[in-house]
Amino acid sequence: MFNFDYHNPTKIVFGQNRLAELDSLIPADAKVLLTYGSGSVKKFGTLDAVKAALGQRTVLEFGGIEPNPRYHTLMRAAEFAKAEQIDFLLAVGGGSVMDGTKFIALATHYRGDCAELLFKGTQQVDASSVLPLGTVATLPATGSEMNGNAVINHPDGKLALSSQTVYPQFSILDPSLTFTLPTIQVANGVVDAFVHVCEQYMTYPVDARIQDRMAEGILRTLIEIGPVTINEPNNYDARANLVWSATNALNGLIGVGVPQDWATHCIGHELTARFGIDHAQTLAIVMPALWQAHRNQKAAKLLQYAERVWDIQQGTEEQRIDAAIDKTRAFFESLGIHTRLSYYVADQQYIDDIIAALEAHGMTQLTESQDLDLAHSRELLLAAW
Repeated sequence: MFNFDYHNPTKIVFGQNRLAELDSLIPADAKVLLTYGSGSVKKFGTLDAVKAALGQRTVLEFGGIEPNPRYHTLMRAAEFAKAEQIDFLLAVGGGSVMDGTKFIALATHYRGDCAELLFKGTQQVDASSVLPLGTVATLPATGSEMNGNAVINHPDGKLALSSQTVYPQFSILDPSLTFTLPTIQVANGVVDAFVHVCEQYMTYPVDARIQDRMAEGILRTLIEIGPVTINEPNNYDARANLVWSATNALNGLIGVGVPQDWATHCIGHELTARFGIDHAQTLAIVMPALWQAHRNQKAAKLLQYAERVWDIQQGTEEQRIDAAIDKTRAFFESLGIHTRLSYYVADQQYIDDIIAALEAHGMTQLTESQDLDLAHSRELLLAAW
């Protein structure tokens, strides 16, 4: 196991009927900006419930944060927050709203070109200038409610940032707030969480037994409850397990002390940016093909995954690896998530656009072994066709 530091400052408030506790979680004299997306939180009453819980505080709103939140939208929000002298940001929504709100927190009082936060990193940020934030999560998927990560859609590409300064102070996770989600969003959430775990697990062994067992437990849980929570959207226990699985998939704990491989996400982001494919759907396309392409490097963990997650114990090593990859693809398909690029893209020639974008963004040495170059990325996408 590698050396590591681990600190997660986010307080989790989990369970039904917890919104009233917002009053004790945010300073009484804070001027609060509520951020949200397309309006479903208004339609289903979540926003009204949040505002009621905030009592006599001054509360302003900024809606319209897109899926894959756009840089220019977030800059308008940051300018608004600065002009209105906002003290606290409260994201009400899914991963895109939470990610966008983290960028707003960084950008509101940033001195300089805020695009630097995406292109140069956040090391130069003065922590005292970052607005505090909390979240009311309404979509289990990204784990953004318990980490300092965000992905922002800039005109020059879909770019990630990470900063200790934008961990939410708290996140309210009420599984019942997710009951009204469309089926495809729930399916996307299951796949997103599943792949988050795999990118921290499917590398090579370093005798990190706790991290491995936790990762395998999350994966098995998602396999068990994925179909249930899609077919029974009001099943509280199934949805609660999905919500908590998604949070633990990317709160940092299973990733400490182990090698990680985020190549699936790197390529997936480019597919979303170019073709508008949902984030989780790009992951379902890329990951099985990546595992096939790197089956030799990942053989030990693929065999471990086959046995511990899918109970595959019969056959040669090659047969067990094939079976594990096939079962993973079949699981995604069973949720209604297609795993072939050809379902979304009309012509293989467009793969050239993805390779060009990977090159432009410096994604030329991917995977834990940094051996996925542009030529191999092209082969991978053709195999995923």
